[in-house]
Amino acid sequence: MKTFVLDTNVLIHDPESMFSFGNNRVVIPMAVIEELDGFKRLNDERGRSARMISRRLDRLRTKGKLSDGVKLKNGGTLVIELNHKDELPPDFVTSNIDHRLLSIALLLQKKGEKVIFITKDINLRIKAEALGLDAQDYEKEKIKIEELYTGWRELKVSGKQIDQFYRDQQLTVKDMLFPNEGIVLRDETNASTSALAKYNAHKKALTPLFHLNALPWGLKPLNIEQRFAIELLLCNDLSLVTLIGVPGAGKTLLSLACGLQKTVEERQFRRLFIARPIIPVGRDIGFLPGSKEEKLTSWMGAIHDNLEYLVDHTHPDDKTEEKIHYFFDTGKIEVESLTYIRGRSLPGQYMIIDDAQNLTPHEVKTIISRAGEGTKIILTGDPYQIDNPYLDVASNGLTYIVERFKGQQMYGHLTFTKSERSSLAALASELL
Repeated sequence: MKTFVLDTNVLIHDPESMFSFGNNRVVIPMAVIEELDGFKRLNDERGRSARMISRRLDRLRTKGKLSDGVKLKNGGTLVIELNHKDELPPDFVTSNIDHRLLSIALLLQKKGEKVIFITKDINLRIKAEALGLDAQDYEKEKIKIEELYTGWRELKVSGKQIDQFYRDQQLTVKDMLFPNEGIVLRDETNASTSALAKYNAHKKALTPLFHLNALPWGLKPLNIEQRFAIELLLCNDLSLVTLIGVPGAGKTLLSLACGLQKTVEERQFRRLFIARPIIPVGRDIGFLPGSKEEKLTSWMGAIHDNLEYLVDHTHPDDKTEEKIHYFFDTGKIEVESLTYIRGRSLPGQYMIIDDAQNLTPHEVKTIISRAGEGTKIILTGDPYQIDNPYLDVASNGLTYIVERFKGQQMYGHLTFTKSERSSLAALASELL
């Protein structure tokens, strides 16, 4: 039997993590409980996760003393560890909560237990290894990024098959494909002959793109990837779309253009709802004065820049700001922090969650569960630009959703590989 000592950030990342270690002993140090107690009053995901964990522990308390150990349904045992002795070298300050966790893990290891210290803090894993502890990241929700579903591929076929596709408006192939996957049919003898298609799971065949020539809000796609993305963003049959890719690929711009098209022009949705996690890049500038709307303006600069481009792109004049304010004043566009959507039910919305790579799998699940009837959710982001210190390219909520939802008929995904922002941006993405 192994003993898993959990750090606070593991429980915050996944409140169900305490039940994820099978027939083994799970130890939660008292220092973690103290830290969770400090989080429970916060009005954000950390606070919600802390309260959820407290409720789960309280239910377990009815089965016995947590300090002695309580049996879990999976056959394991959960213990709240109270004992704390200074087992650390002099350089470690024991008043530090992280060091108290290490001290408890060392104490248990000296008692003969096979201890594995679980934390999402990289530096703490380094310290644990230096002390002779087996330290690991929380791996349950990690995705192999090199095997992540891309949402489109190229198939080599004969020229006759391409002719058949254009004639019959569908083509059956033997390859295993996912619903709504984009396909470039390429003539195996003449690479210049091709066709764009997507896999229709109902017909079990490739069909033409329904929105092949669409120009949402006057925006023209610049490459094949953008054409596939527009197809997913405009398709009424898809309730969830994820867009992943390099900076400047057009993820946010295309999402906003299609959102405006479906909301303002076609009136398929009540409003365009835009949100993003409030995580600063670089040094935080601290407290921002003003109302909630005024605070959000500072965080939504990228959204405003894209809206400005789209409005000015279609009807260039000196009233761009006035037109943008009109969308907000009439309720056609709503911008919100993810902190404030909890408890809301959002029916009939075209919902864009930008920078979703900074969300945990649990947070993404919470967001998707907010969707009411007739709502379409778009998650965009770049897994290689994560600002959350406890997430990485393999453990963030965006890649987690791609892996879990692939194969679902109401879902579509597209991974961008080409930047269209500028030659400088493209070169930076490649070199830096």
